[in-house]
Amino acid sequence: MSRAGRKLVVACQPESRQLTKLLSLFLLGSVLATAKADDWAQFQGPNRDSQSAETGLLQEWPEGGPKLAWKINTVGLGYSCPVVVGDRIYTMGARDGKSELFALNAADGSEIWSIVLNEKPFDFKANAWGKGPRATPTVSDGMVYALAADGILVCANVDGQEKWRVNLQNDLGGEVNPVGGGPKVFGWGFCWSPLVDGNQLICMAGGKQGLLLALDKKTGEVLWRSAELAESATYASPLKAMIHGYAQYVVLTQNGVASVSPEGKLLWYYKRKRPFDDVVIPTPVISGNKVYLSDGWGGAGCDLIEVKLDGDSFSAESIMGRSAARNMKNKQGGFVLLDGHIYGCSDRRGWVCQNLESGKIAWYKKGEIEDGSIIYADNRLYVFGEIECQVGLLEVSAEQFSLKGSFTLPEISEKRAPSGRAWTHPVIANGRLYLRDQELLYSYEIK
Repeated sequence: MSRAGRKLVVACQPESRQLTKLLSLFLLGSVLATAKADDWAQFQGPNRDSQSAETGLLQEWPEGGPKLAWKINTVGLGYSCPVVVGDRIYTMGARDGKSELFALNAADGSEIWSIVLNEKPFDFKANAWGKGPRATPTVSDGMVYALAADGILVCANVDGQEKWRVNLQNDLGGEVNPVGGGPKVFGWGFCWSPLVDGNQLICMAGGKQGLLLALDKKTGEVLWRSAELAESATYASPLKAMIHGYAQYVVLTQNGVASVSPEGKLLWYYKRKRPFDDVVIPTPVISGNKVYLSDGWGGAGCDLIEVKLDGDSFSAESIMGRSAARNMKNKQGGFVLLDGHIYGCSDRRGWVCQNLESGKIAWYKKGEIEDGSIIYADNRLYVFGEIECQVGLLEVSAEQFSLKGSFTLPEISEKRAPSGRAWTHPVIANGRLYLRDQELLYSYEIK
């Protein structure tokens, strides 16, 4: 097979490997101990794979779609997804000239509290994509972690009391790669979502001191920085993975995909022959010792990276052929891995089902539901169109595109920026489907 890049081999000392393995088991246990099946407490759901464990959901929709529980138009501007824990929703938006984190009542959408993250929304001259927060809050152990687009990171408890805040750029030298436009060191703003792992809050600050850093989630104190991996941040969120029995954090960079240990040491780095040409947004998918990634804005397409462990050394290399790499060019809607197949939206091809191992297309469908984002629950795929806000329910099938219901949001945002879209991913929690288009947030009953 052809190779799209080169591999980097990193040796791990035996004592370090043993410590990493023990820490891996502890951190994994702490994550599992706090997870609830029906909550959606972080970006892309419980395991950051855009999948919900809920069952008993509607398998077909009536004409016009499921029942609308409520709609509000007060969540402000931005692309922050709602996260749902228990009877509360947490999200962010730019309102009245300020960037805010706020909590809503999941029963009716009424606001419970709000915290000002910044006295001005993230914006700049020639910004045609939209102002306001881009990241999604993360909820863990009674705390909410929220990242504003300018790098202000705030920790508050679920009752709305701020505990600490740091400025990733001013305090920690953070940088965003401006390859696709925007101000130097800021690009289009900080877009990744914080990751909680045990007592660590994993952040993709970027910059010369290290791409990844860990903060003490209770105090905001810096625990470590990935000095061996010192690059500017992209827009993809970090992932927790267990590969060859070792916990690690996997992140998409402008040059490829890399991994660091729970102590911040570089484990492996797959570097492409040349960097991605444009913005890097979709969060990768991990299956065993393989990492699937895709980038659509620069036309790079997809890749499948195999991670190997030989003695004390990790290595990573591409195992996807060049022709198959063109089969998924995902811009920002994400993808779902089910039964050995990747489901998602590919630029100019529409909705695609792709075999993970071979990279071959099982089917594709363009035109019936517009391009957008995707999540999964209870043997169904939920797709959300980014322009007209079409919503579709698909049966999971590697044989064909099988639509089991569709509708269009009754109202779409009038406040989108000229080049903006409905880029906020759908959310499923506690029998509800949540859909956001800028200031509008909808809750639908799907159980």
